[in-house]
Amino acid sequence: MEDASLELLAGILVLLICLSAFFSGSETGMMSLNRYRLRHMVKQGHSGAKRANHLLQRPDRLIGVILIGNNLVNISAASIATVMAVRVWGDAGIAIATFGLTLIVLIFAEVTPKTLAALHPERIAFPAAVLLRPLLTLLYPAVWLVNGITNGLLRLLGVKVDAGQHDHLSTEELRTIVNEAGALLPQRNQSMLLSILELEEVTVQDIMIPRNEVIGIDLDSDDEVILRQISNCDHTRLPVFKGDINQVVGILHLRKMVTVMREGEFSKAAMLQVLREPYFVPESTPLQTQLLNFQKEGRRIGLVVDEYGDIQGICTLEDILEEIVGELSDERRIENQDIHPQDDGTYFIDGSATIRDINKAMNWALPIDGPKTLNGLITETLEFIPETNVCITIDGYRIETIQIQDNLIKMARVSDSGRD
Repeated sequence: MEDASLELLAGILVLLICLSAFFSGSETGMMSLNRYRLRHMVKQGHSGAKRANHLLQRPDRLIGVILIGNNLVNISAASIATVMAVRVWGDAGIAIATFGLTLIVLIFAEVTPKTLAALHPERIAFPAAVLLRPLLTLLYPAVWLVNGITNGLLRLLGVKVDAGQHDHLSTEELRTIVNEAGALLPQRNQSMLLSILELEEVTVQDIMIPRNEVIGIDLDSDDEVILRQISNCDHTRLPVFKGDINQVVGILHLRKMVTVMREGEFSKAAMLQVLREPYFVPESTPLQTQLLNFQKEGRRIGLVVDEYGDIQGICTLEDILEEIVGELSDERRIENQDIHPQDDGTYFIDGSATIRDINKAMNWALPIDGPKTLNGLITETLEFIPETNVCITIDGYRIETIQIQDNLIKMARVSDSGRD
């Protein structure tokens, strides 16, 4: 090295700095790759992705070969820079080489390539994998020795180096990914995916039709009343009970009833012959579980019961699907319209409307960890059933009762103008 010209040493120094930049950029690029996108590209047959994925199967070996190569070229560059500086400036060249090379390596071999690799990991990592794979084979003995010593030290510190890496996503992490998909995922699809993820957090009680709104057939009614009810009903399946819905007998599919009526006159006895036994659902069942239960049992409607076995309402397969895709029927959407906008910016809302439906329709944040309906929210906040109209504020939402009847708040005016 002492006989080499300064020009040759300068050329070697530049080459070593370029190699240092390669190793630095490769390390950041390989570690910055999106593992899920990488697996997708591997399935698509992308050759660069296959090479990178193979290297990432053993990250300890990958890091080992990169750091061995990077340290070799950096130490070699420091030696050459010191020789060149001593020739030019004498003993003072040692200090000049130290500070000068540190600045050059920091800018050109560390910060710049690592920043570029972090911004465009695939552009750096895939080409780098072409060189890193044979280099790993060439330096494998050194990599094996270094990794053996390193892993031994980690074991002494209580680190399980042999534990497999599992890149599993939690529900919250997956929800964040869907939210941040932006233009890559249509808004409609994004909303559906988020709704599916929320099925585990929403229970049957949150979406059920309350018992006071359930339409069913009372066997104590006259035949003419029952026949008229069947003829004018908009639903396909109806619960059949005696006197009270808690005395449910079964579920009537109107299509079977039409078949029975074709064979003769209507009779309750004939109707009872085509009833299907009732299917009961605990009110605390998550929607995801209930969807699977409907599929397993071959059912489309369930009677929701509380811990005492009393029927609180009904839940249908359609109700769960609407939680994912939205309202399935325009007619139903119009019939169930509970929110009525006013000219002054407030809204008249039916007291039986569920808090979840109100929040979803208005993009509000009324509390959902307590009562399920607006009526329940108001009465729980007041801690009594008002006899006259009152006005309260809940989480910044101004709520004024408009109509109170039968110990229920039938209608309320709601405004979010009081929120920050």
